[in-house]
Amino acid sequence: MPVHGLTPILLCLVPMWRILVSSHPHASVSQCQLIQRGALCNDGNLSSVPAGLPENLEELQLNYNHIKTLQDASLLRYPSLISLSLARNSLEKLETNTFQGTKLLQNLNLANNKLHIGYHETSHALRTLPRLRALDLSQNELDDEMTATLLQNLTSLEYLNLSGNLLQRLDETSFRDLYQLKELDLQRNVMYELDGAFDGNPKLQRLNLAFNYLPCLTDFHMTQLMVLNVSHNFIEWFISRQDLNDTFLLETLDLSDNRLLFFPFLPSHSHVRNLYLDHNNIRFYEHLADKNTQPNSTKTVEFYNLKKYTGNVTAQLWDEDLHGDVSSLEILDLRVNQVEYFPQGFIQKMQTLSRLRMCTNCLETLNLTSEQFSGSLYELDVSNNRLNQIVADGATLHTLGNLTYLNLSLNNIEELPSALFSSLPSLRSVDLSYNSIDICLPEEAESRTDNSSACAEWENIASLRQLYLQGCNLKTIPSSAFAGLFLTHLELSDNPGLVVQQSIQSLSRTLQHLGLANTHIEDVDLSHFQSLKSLNISRNSLVQIPSSLLNLDLKVLDLRDNRLSTIPSGHANALAPKLHTVFLTGNPFDCCQTEWFRTFETTKTINMVGQSDIECEDVFQVSHRVEHSQSFLCLDTRGESIFWYILLFVPICLSFVGISIIVLLTFKPKMLQKSIKKNCLKPTSY
Repeated sequence: MPVHGLTPILLCLVPMWRILVSSHPHASVSQCQLIQRGALCNDGNLSSVPAGLPENLEELQLNYNHIKTLQDASLLRYPSLISLSLARNSLEKLETNTFQGTKLLQNLNLANNKLHIGYHETSHALRTLPRLRALDLSQNELDDEMTATLLQNLTSLEYLNLSGNLLQRLDETSFRDLYQLKELDLQRNVMYELDGAFDGNPKLQRLNLAFNYLPCLTDFHMTQLMVLNVSHNFIEWFISRQDLNDTFLLETLDLSDNRLLFFPFLPSHSHVRNLYLDHNNIRFYEHLADKNTQPNSTKTVEFYNLKKYTGNVTAQLWDEDLHGDVSSLEILDLRVNQVEYFPQGFIQKMQTLSRLRMCTNCLETLNLTSEQFSGSLYELDVSNNRLNQIVADGATLHTLGNLTYLNLSLNNIEELPSALFSSLPSLRSVDLSYNSIDICLPEEAESRTDNSSACAEWENIASLRQLYLQGCNLKTIPSSAFAGLFLTHLELSDNPGLVVQQSIQSLSRTLQHLGLANTHIEDVDLSHFQSLKSLNISRNSLVQIPSSLLNLDLKVLDLRDNRLSTIPSGHANALAPKLHTVFLTGNPFDCCQTEWFRTFETTKTINMVGQSDIECEDVFQVSHRVEHSQSFLCLDTRGESIFWYILLFVPICLSFVGISIIVLLTFKPKMLQKSIKKNCLKPTSY
């Protein structure tokens, strides 16, 4: 080929060659994604900072790489850098002059590394950042001394994350240089003592001490703090300083999952709005001070050895001054405690209470009238207690006009205030599950004269959307029980023998979730429930899927623990395009009729919950996983097993063998005798 014929080809290759040559020294740049003035170089198998990125870069992410040392000259090319993230790099140290050309850096993420190895040199590097606002040092195996060294002179720091380290004891020197600190995360360490650790942080507003080993919090005096999370510790009491006249700014206090024995001693003047006390051992002891019932009892409790330099504290068992200001509470979470009653006037002082969660306590009675709940009450959960009745008069029910969620389940309630539900105009969700409350018949509602009733009625409550009556031993539901309602959720499970067909017809236009598990139904007609999205008919006696379900737009279908042997192909094909979640375990499926399983399995939009646990039975009634049912030998025509052909073939074989023996004995008897003598009769030695 002539030379001039190569010229066009060479001209085309020259630009490509220039690109390859220019990019070769910085090949790692190709692993970064540039977005405006940021570079995302995460999970790129990098061992150093890329050098070929734009010089005006403001954000650089290098997470999930293999950078062990951040060297002095690593960031010189990026003087405009504001945010740098090096999480999960096995980073051992930052050299002293790492940030000599990066004085604008404000956010630095060094989480999940090994900075405990070179913390001395790293601390010198951090001191050269005059504008550092946020620092993440979580999960670096840092102890108390290492942390104090790393934080020296970081006077501009506002956010600090030290979670997941090895901190044990903090004192006044731990954060003494962090004058501007506003948020501090210390969760998941091994701290057991705080000794004036935050006295030098006057601007601290959010403090997270969750998942540590703190035994108590006494002398709490951080008036500027707004959020305090000390959940999942071993705290037995919380006592704030009572001699301060300043108003505490604390809004959220989380003391859940501790060992509290007493309601916390809150500040005398506070703005606490959210108080989380669930999963403790809280009780009220006002009854112990009653001289009529407890003549030898005392009104005080003494706390010993709160601090080595503080004397013992003696407190009244129920002293409003000690228990502090609860007037601004909006959320009070007391779930899973040992509360038997509310002290007199306790609830009344919570003038803005909107959510009271008392699930799993020891309440024996609930008198809404004497407690005088706030008119702002939105949610009331007293489920799983020992309640046997609810008491309320008409004026009280009128006050609770904003109550929207009412959970009375798992109690021993036998009586309810008359017209309880119809007097609550905002009620949207009611849970009466597992109580002994029946549904009122029309004649019972008309003839009632007293203030309480052993049955409940919901007629014409336009706001009600969710009604849970699970496990109430209901046998019949009046045909007019749900008249005038616009329910979207109705739960009637665990009512064996319940007949519901006629009573729920009035809900056919609005009902979206229906629970009929363990009601002993064998079939149900839901063809008119065109809005139904979720249906639970588990633990019944269904031998086939009700045909009325095929035309519904169901998204969730629970068929567990029925008597289904198969799902016809037509049914499976009709359900598959619509369903999102289906439960099928606990049915005696036939291993030779599992085409439905392949249909559901190949439909990518369906989640068969517990798919590997769905079992079938072979002809010998041995259980196998449906996933492996293709290994069984079955006929393809009508799903009949080869077992029946074996049963037919065996008698024929036995008959043939028997006839052969008879023929042999008839025509050649001497041959048989000789054979027997030869094999069985042998001469003896005598």
